[in-house]
Amino acid sequence: MMDENLQQFRLLTNSLPDTEKRTVILITGARQTGKTTLAKTKYPHLRYINLDSPENRELIRYISSSSWPTDVGNAIIDEAQKEPLAFDKIKFAFDAGDISFQVILGSSQILLLKKIRESLAGRISIYELWPLMMKELYYKANSKMIQPAIVDELFNGASLDQVLAKKPSVLFAEDQFHKKKIENYLLQWGGMPALLPLSDAERTKWLRDYEYTYLERDLADLARLDDLIPFRKLQKLSALRSSQLLNYSEIARDSMLSVDTAKRYLEYLTLSYQVILLQPYYRNLTSSVVKTPKLYWLDIGLLRTLTGSWSELSGSIFETMIVSELVKWLRTVQKQVDVYFYRTRSGLELDLLLQTQNGIIGVEIKSRAQVVPSDITAMKQIAGVLGKEWRGGLVIYRGEQILKLAEPDIWAVPSFRLFL
Repeated sequence: MMDENLQQFRLLTNSLPDTEKRTVILITGARQTGKTTLAKTKYPHLRYINLDSPENRELIRYISSSSWPTDVGNAIIDEAQKEPLAFDKIKFAFDAGDISFQVILGSSQILLLKKIRESLAGRISIYELWPLMMKELYYKANSKMIQPAIVDELFNGASLDQVLAKKPSVLFAEDQFHKKKIENYLLQWGGMPALLPLSDAERTKWLRDYEYTYLERDLADLARLDDLIPFRKLQKLSALRSSQLLNYSEIARDSMLSVDTAKRYLEYLTLSYQVILLQPYYRNLTSSVVKTPKLYWLDIGLLRTLTGSWSELSGSIFETMIVSELVKWLRTVQKQVDVYFYRTRSGLELDLLLQTQNGIIGVEIKSRAQVVPSDITAMKQIAGVLGKEWRGGLVIYRGEQILKLAEPDIWAVPSFRLFL
């Protein structure tokens, strides 16, 4: 089992408003990421109503809009998508000034956002809670606040040289051991909070149960499928294709589905926070770029469960973890950074291009413990084409040392150092 001192510390807490602010907030994300625990911890004095309960849904239906302030008041409404009438009643009470703060929780993004557009547009702030990030796993309840990670400093306007040259090139053995332990856990089990106190056998069972719970609950909120077998097949095939270009025709054929149905099923996976589709960068460089997206699963534990790949650390799993961590961090702290990949038909490729307000950072991801000169060939070529738009490049790898590799501003950074 993991070190019992490892506790959850959710970075999203710092972004959530206090109850003194007049607002409605939505906290959404995949099932079992800790939305309810976060809301109850952040807002302990608010009433909590779970609409997963049929009895609570029936009560909500019979509460009139005019009596919402007295019968419900400022509250946390969980599984709000289960009772669509709640949104109109919240809108009425909020617009009338009879309630000042409401927290809505839910894991079915499509239903929540559709209803919000209809009822609460302009009144609501949306926050996403993801599986635990490396930094959250590292936090110890009895420790001082951990220092900012390198990723915390990359997007504040400084150059990569300014950020990385001041960092120690290697860490002391004990510090490095603990940080690598966290990374290895994430690469094996992912970030679902419920797994932390469990044994390995219990974790494996929990993840398998989650797979079925997802089909029975989250998918049921998104669609009414008479036959789940084709969806399950596409789900597993998409996990096997994590970090690869998404060929809709190919995955549809292998799943024995039409292309339109395969696209719809992949949209369900996206809307329920299981996968992300990374778009290609094709501005200002060349017209010969690949314009199909890349697919990434967001949680390594669920990915391993679906694929049955428990023993190895493949390049695909490592790349998936890095992209997932970066996307989770950017969306949690709400940085204005767009994440792309770059690939031409002739084979020029870079794993990530990060479009910041100050320029573009290129990223190459390697699961090796060493960096070789060919790792930055494409990066240097793309840097030359981008010119003044180029802010620098990172080779994220499994080694132990921060190294300056080349100009302009190209560095190698160990993966655990980037996020911890």
